[in-house]
Amino acid sequence: MNKKRMFYLDPPKILVLGFSFIILIGAFLLTLPAATVDGKGIPWLDALFTATSATCVTGLVVVDTGTTFTLFGQLVILALIQIGGLGFMTFATLFALILGKRISLKERLLIKESLNNLSIDGIVRLVKRILIFTAVIELIGTILLAIRFSFDMPLPKAIYFGLFHAISNFNNAGFDIMGDFKSFTGYVDDPLVTLVLCILITLGGIGFIVLNEIYEYRQTRRFSLHTKVVFVTSSILVVFGTILIFILEYHNPKTLQPLSTFGKFLASLYQAVTPRSAGSNTLNISDLTQPTLLLIIFLMFIGASPGSTGGGIKTTTFATLLGAVWSNIKGKEDVIFFRNRILYDTIYKALTITVSGLFVVMMITMLLTITEPNKDFLMILFEATSAFATVGLSMGLTPELSPVGKILIILTMFAGRVGPLTIAYAVTLHRKPDPFKFPKGKIMIG
Repeated sequence: MNKKRMFYLDPPKILVLGFSFIILIGAFLLTLPAATVDGKGIPWLDALFTATSATCVTGLVVVDTGTTFTLFGQLVILALIQIGGLGFMTFATLFALILGKRISLKERLLIKESLNNLSIDGIVRLVKRILIFTAVIELIGTILLAIRFSFDMPLPKAIYFGLFHAISNFNNAGFDIMGDFKSFTGYVDDPLVTLVLCILITLGGIGFIVLNEIYEYRQTRRFSLHTKVVFVTSSILVVFGTILIFILEYHNPKTLQPLSTFGKFLASLYQAVTPRSAGSNTLNISDLTQPTLLLIIFLMFIGASPGSTGGGIKTTTFATLLGAVWSNIKGKEDVIFFRNRILYDTIYKALTITVSGLFVVMMITMLLTITEPNKDFLMILFEATSAFATVGLSMGLTPELSPVGKILIILTMFAGRVGPLTIAYAVTLHRKPDPFKFPKGKIMIG
């Protein structure tokens, strides 16, 4: 019985193994000669890095996607982005439904864990809607981007570029095929490209549960507490992020200064939205001022919302911690959001996730200062945070990483996508509550 328990695959273990399996398959495909323009494939470590970045919807790259990979290689990356963004259990459910297979209770529990949902009620219906939402949003994004790109390139290429970047940005992956690590800097003041990409990033980052509630609003006429917190927190972060970037970069000759007032607003908006876990950019990140870089690090660490295609500690985690701090300052025992009391278990989990995230970022930053001794500390911190939050923004360090540095970033991206807690649960053989309680003790705080 003990041996059976030891090898029992609960949802966290399956998620860790599932993502690992997909990454290894993707890495193998990217090493094939057909995957690269030079017909030689890329080295195994670079392939593993790229596959991890795509599956974990990060966007950090050691080679330029647009000029290194053939159509086959780019489609492999695109498939990894789509699977990684929606979760491999979403696609497993799709295939099961196509084959007419019944979804078992264990599979429903696994889907619930994968989507970070609160219960298994209606979970299969939610998966169906996720697939529909994704197809519709990505199709509309493809059409709008293709129309704009068609003015700069042949129509077939414009359609492909529209498809690739619609999928990449909706899944908050940050991969682009514009060439030479340029991302969308050539469209910095283009309203159509900027706004379409911002909408794609936002829709992918607010979470499928929220999208589902928006869809059902005409019938329900109500939003859950979760959706309200996501709306408010996300809006505040984007608005204040845009304003601060606008102010901090206004006189920077390398970023906003040459642009018109409207162009400055568009560039500020995009740089405030993309740290939510997208990773594409319209300004050269290395040209930003240090205060702006610190702001972006802060926004990246928070990331997107639960049950989304994005990473980070999540907006609801950040809101819960702020609520706990504010309640403590006011001398109140409970954290109240929209006349609802937040459970202590939720506050403890938010604290655990945040501390775990900080520990991972600080540890990886420290290790990278050892493996990359000649690099600027802020650059290393920026890269470590970007990898953990699966954002993909870079100050240019990633292509110059040493082999050990690449391995560290690979592990960080994986931990950021799967989640430090999920990995901890996966490697723990037995998790059960304490059979008794110890007496209360007091320590001095502050």
